[in-house]
Amino acid sequence: MDAGNGFLHPDRLFPAEPATRTIARDLYETVRNLPIVSPHGHTEPSWFADDKPFEDAASLLVIPDHYLFRMLHSVGVPLDELGVPRLDGKPVAAGRAIWRTFAKHYHLFRGTPSSLWVDHAMSAVLGCTEPLTPDNADALYDHINAQLALPEFRPRALHQRFGIETIATTEGALDPLAHHQKLAADGWIGKVRTTYRPDSVTDPDAVGFRDNLVKFGEITGADVTRWDGLIEAHRRRRAYFRQFGATATDHGVPTAFTADLPPAERQALLDRALKGPLSREEAELFRGQMMTEMAGLSAEDGMVMQIHAGSRRNTDSGLFATRGPNMGADIPTPTDWVGGLNALLSKYGHAPGLRVLLFTLDETTYAREMAPMVGHWPCLMIGPPWWFHDSPLGIRRYLDQVVETAGFANMAGFNDDTRALLSIPARHDVWRREVCRFLAGLVAEHRLSKREAEIVAGELSYGNAKKAYKL
Repeated sequence: MDAGNGFLHPDRLFPAEPATRTIARDLYETVRNLPIVSPHGHTEPSWFADDKPFEDAASLLVIPDHYLFRMLHSVGVPLDELGVPRLDGKPVAAGRAIWRTFAKHYHLFRGTPSSLWVDHAMSAVLGCTEPLTPDNADALYDHINAQLALPEFRPRALHQRFGIETIATTEGALDPLAHHQKLAADGWIGKVRTTYRPDSVTDPDAVGFRDNLVKFGEITGADVTRWDGLIEAHRRRRAYFRQFGATATDHGVPTAFTADLPPAERQALLDRALKGPLSREEAELFRGQMMTEMAGLSAEDGMVMQIHAGSRRNTDSGLFATRGPNMGADIPTPTDWVGGLNALLSKYGHAPGLRVLLFTLDETTYAREMAPMVGHWPCLMIGPPWWFHDSPLGIRRYLDQVVETAGFANMAGFNDDTRALLSIPARHDVWRREVCRFLAGLVAEHRLSKREAEIVAGELSYGNAKKAYKL
């Protein structure tokens, strides 16, 4: 990967102090061109399967990126004007109109990581020579659209240009993986791979949960009315996902709670879930038991288990009713990792085949809980800063609080976890620059030799992610 700079300063994010900045710059040169390993994210598999040109600047850069439209929504810009689809199918803005609205409000992103990502995509990737403003919006829109019409800007060409060694998409347990079937036929599995996300059949609060279980039984041939049959359905479905490159599962849960119930209580809980809505406490117990079961399956089949905990989803009920999920109204909540994972770790914490990656939105747990936990349990690794904290300052806080207790080897490297394809080089570049900034400080303080820092920079930029995800 050579992320390039475009119109961005080549020393961006490096320390202001000259001597340490020089060390950071030298370290960065050793990792800037390493391949990208993107082991977790939400890009569309259809992009790579169909390899069609992207439609226009707005549909590529604005509509799918809730980091962007949530900011504009927060100051009163109607989502219709940003082209965000409505569930009722009523028309919304498109193309140039969206782009003009975005340009009019682009100043709102000053100081945010989104400005780094978008500026990088527009300049280093798309060849724009000046930042977006209301005055140049039409000219940049036309320029970007002309670029997107070229063969070198199709998804597979960008995959190669960005130096992506592998990229993982994320699909639900009921997904037929039709796009991955096409990728397999084209010899692209490995370059693109899927990830098993079973929330729709492990979370009783998921929309259509009981219908989902019926479908799950139909596609797996397992009796999902029995607890053992439900786990067998997951076992079979996981095997199917592995045919399309999956090395990992992903679990988005409101809390880190896990449980280890006796068999009779598990079955009774499933019986109640199949009959009607569970109480809040019962739903939490069901999710917690399923998390422990998923850990058991990962110990069995070797798939890496990712736990993303601590987000209260869809807090804007009106917006959820009219637009659906992933509309920028998901908010971080406190997370109890020590108490929450107790049942899972008591049962499987020393299982030889188990690897669990932890992701949090509760930064207060980095030094207090997560670093000590991954510094003890052989199965645990700490994932990189996630979502609201995948930012320059978020990365600095993470490194400051995690490294001393967890060490570098217990960190899972970086994943971009994005829906925005063109931001991937920028996100990895920000991580690499911040890692080099952090390591430069250790070298300047004579806590690491420069050679040691070069080794660690390579591991955190590339090697650790491959190891963590068993790639």
